[in-house]
Amino acid sequence: MFYLFYFIKNFYPTPPRVLLLVASDVDALCACKILQALFQCDHVQYTLVPVSGWQELETAFLEHKDQVKLLVKQDDDLEIPAYDDLFRDEEEDEEDSGNESEGTEPSEKRRRLEEDVVERTLKRRQKREWEARRYSAMVMFDLAWIMSKDLNDMLWWAIVGLTDQWVQDRITQMKYVTDIGTLQRHVSRHNHRNEDDENSLSIDCMRIAFEYDLRLALYQHWSLYESLCNTCYTSASLKLWSVQGQKRLQELLADMGLPLKQVKQKFHSMDISLKENLQEMIEESANKFGMKDLRVQTFSIHFGFKNKFLASDVVYATVSLMENIEKDESETDNFIRALDSLSRSNLDKLRQGLELAKKQLRAIQQTVASCICTNLVISQGPFLYCYLMEGTPDVKLFSKPVSLCLLSKYLLKSFVCSTKNKRCKLLPLIMAAPMNVEQATVIMVGIPPETESSDKKNFFGRAFEKAAESTNSRTLHNHFDMSIIELKMEDRSKFLDALTSLLS
Repeated sequence: MFYLFYFIKNFYPTPPRVLLLVASDVDALCACKILQALFQCDHVQYTLVPVSGWQELETAFLEHKDQVKLLVKQDDDLEIPAYDDLFRDEEEDEEDSGNESEGTEPSEKRRRLEEDVVERTLKRRQKREWEARRYSAMVMFDLAWIMSKDLNDMLWWAIVGLTDQWVQDRITQMKYVTDIGTLQRHVSRHNHRNEDDENSLSIDCMRIAFEYDLRLALYQHWSLYESLCNTCYTSASLKLWSVQGQKRLQELLADMGLPLKQVKQKFHSMDISLKENLQEMIEESANKFGMKDLRVQTFSIHFGFKNKFLASDVVYATVSLMENIEKDESETDNFIRALDSLSRSNLDKLRQGLELAKKQLRAIQQTVASCICTNLVISQGPFLYCYLMEGTPDVKLFSKPVSLCLLSKYLLKSFVCSTKNKRCKLLPLIMAAPMNVEQATVIMVGIPPETESSDKKNFFGRAFEKAAESTNSRTLHNHFDMSIIELKMEDRSKFLDALTSLLS
């Protein structure tokens, strides 16, 4: 919170014009929307530049450097240390403490050891607090709240930013639930309605609500059957790529007492009598099939009487708009369309995103099923590896970083559920797909192991750099997520060999 007060004191009011550099992910778009609203409040002019990687960031910086004012200046008098100075590697700390302790008296050695333990514990706690705020939408909402300029729209964007981190599996379930609780207090504050208030039923009102809802992707805008088949959690748990898995799905529907005709039609067309206790029916039956986490804490937004969207719906829609490959449009056009879809005045674009998201989820699940049924996931020793060949259906979609990451995480979850090899269940996954056929390049992503105790840390960024350096592979580390890398097709084999040796 100190950094937000520092920001307000030293950088707000803002300069005459602000350069706003925004990465191509949902959390960044949500943070951008909050800042745009703040700038509009204070009549601040700004230049918005979308950047998909380090190269575009450098280009934008050089073009607009006269407008740039650094957020945190690491001067001696500010008492704001750099991250690397504040949090040294624990191994270095242990080596230093070991060297200092040589040649000292036992009592002095014990005292220094105790001090080192206390210092390392404090640094670990500070590091966790620093890393806990790695998603920007909630930080920007905190900024608006401190300035007493927070609005319901800003709160919704913060919720979508948090949900994006959860959908992308970048934060732990515990962290997600903790931040849900924080946002729930703001939701209660902003959405308190008196039942006698005439405006509470306004046709154009916006209302955010906390609720427990089904962990089924887009089910309120799809059919229940399609959602069950194309949601990672249910597809992996039931192993729907197999004949036995399809039988289990039929058994699940029978146990729910839901007619097949009802679950295969649009959700909003289902009988009202079935929808009244639908969540309880599904949860009860899902527990019998080992799916004990089918209901999750989330938020929904209501626009007027009939427009209701879950936060996860908006995440899927925004991602699909941002990485849309159906139209031959530039990345900037897709970025602007995805950004616009977050505004309540552009519900038509949000609905377009929902339709694209359905196609994306179908493509992911079909590719997952194909990879598992054809044994494309192989063990490379210290990690699992899968490569999508040119000509694979929807391979163009998976040349996009977010789509490839979603596919990789869904594939790893499904593989862990399908394999009987206990060792493979604990391995990370590296997945590659063709990126540019003409330039003969591939895009590669590393995913940490699928374990319940996982802290979501990804070590592949540094491993990729070392492997590329040791083999002189022609690589491009252009993505802000360092676990994503681009490299030449012909260098793929030696790069993987180096990774295998490095991680063994």
